[in-house]
Amino acid sequence: MKTKKIYVVTLGCSKNEIDSELMISILRESNYIVASSLEEADTIIVNTCGFIEKAKEESIETIWEMIRYKNEGNCKYLILAGCLAERYSQELMDEIPDIDAVIGTGNIKDISLVIKELELKSQRIKKTGNIDVDYLEEVKRINFNITEYVRISEGCDNFCTYCIIPRLRGKHRSRKMEDIIEEVKYLASNGVKEIILIGQNTSDYGIDLYGEYSLYKLLDELNNIDGITWIRLLYLYPDNFNDNLIKSIKNNQKVVKYVDIPLQHVNNNVLKKMNRRTSKENIILLIDKLRKEIPEIIIRTTFIVGFPGETEEHFNDLLNFIKNIKFERLGVFTYSQEEDTPAYDLPNQVSQEIKEYRRDKVMELQKDISEDIMMSKVGKTFNVLIEELCGNNTYVGRTYMDSPEIDGVVYVNSIKKLQIGDFIKVKVTDYLEYDLIGEVI
Repeated sequence: MKTKKIYVVTLGCSKNEIDSELMISILRESNYIVASSLEEADTIIVNTCGFIEKAKEESIETIWEMIRYKNEGNCKYLILAGCLAERYSQELMDEIPDIDAVIGTGNIKDISLVIKELELKSQRIKKTGNIDVDYLEEVKRINFNITEYVRISEGCDNFCTYCIIPRLRGKHRSRKMEDIIEEVKYLASNGVKEIILIGQNTSDYGIDLYGEYSLYKLLDELNNIDGITWIRLLYLYPDNFNDNLIKSIKNNQKVVKYVDIPLQHVNNNVLKKMNRRTSKENIILLIDKLRKEIPEIIIRTTFIVGFPGETEEHFNDLLNFIKNIKFERLGVFTYSQEEDTPAYDLPNQVSQEIKEYRRDKVMELQKDISEDIMMSKVGKTFNVLIEELCGNNTYVGRTYMDSPEIDGVVYVNSIKKLQIGDFIKVKVTDYLEYDLIGEVI
């Protein structure tokens, strides 16, 4: 068999990035070569996202772009993977004849077999529906950066009315603690210094395996692993964010004092329609407790505006809440009306114009809040992870306050050459809307 060169295009979230890594590892074990460019690939895999409308549009645009490479170059096969492939597998194959195979979110383990089947039978293949599959523990990751994501669970049992994820990723499934620990040790031995723990809902970790919410126990174990400097937590739903977890974040030195808690809204009427299992009162109690127990805590959150039935009163409730709480990091999305979700058919859908107005209003408020927070950091000293050189004597890095890609950065001025991946003491000398400027001490 001719050794094929395969190129993987990854769209969407960090969970997709891990799936792509696992596929690449499987392909290399099967003696396939991962191409360094699209032009030299004879098989292209597009790992798609299908979460909201904007992500679906990006996936479709990318698919058509890859079809152009297939038709004009040396590429023979185009394979779709990921959430869009799981969600619309038959529709995609019916409408786009250039797609040779579709594999769903639970079928990435079959990627080599799918390619071999294409070569032998020259017929189109669809493998989907296996959404509750276990994580591929036996597959070793092969790409190592200073910062790496580690998936601690898959799927979700929350069934928020706006969200399609449980239909694409299955029920909540925690990985065994010992498997996660071994993976982090393996990453640390290959130079990784920051790990970011992810899942659809990381605060639910362990409830299915151990009968209790066990993220705090996992953090206690990971904190002891040599080579790791930072442990960061994303996607912590507020309903099961308990005292044990707060204590673990507070007491474990390597666990950065940063939490990502997607709240989505704060008005109780909207939260109920969203099927969010919390309330405004409980959210305020959690935030107050976090800030009391861990004064240096950075809280990041996301909100959805324009959910069906969100009135001006509901929106102002959210706006006043943001004004009073003053989140250090905040993102906002306009509601995306997703078919096959309960919210799709709800009455009183909000117009796109109003949704965008409300989004812009929130971000305008957050801009002012962020500037005040950034200004308060001037004169203070932070450990900064150096990530790249961006000009003469200027480097880009991050403090514990910033998660990669979604938060700000620190521009570091240094006459002395700095090493990428080092942690450097930096004194903040100036600020931008969302970024800091500093100099090496």
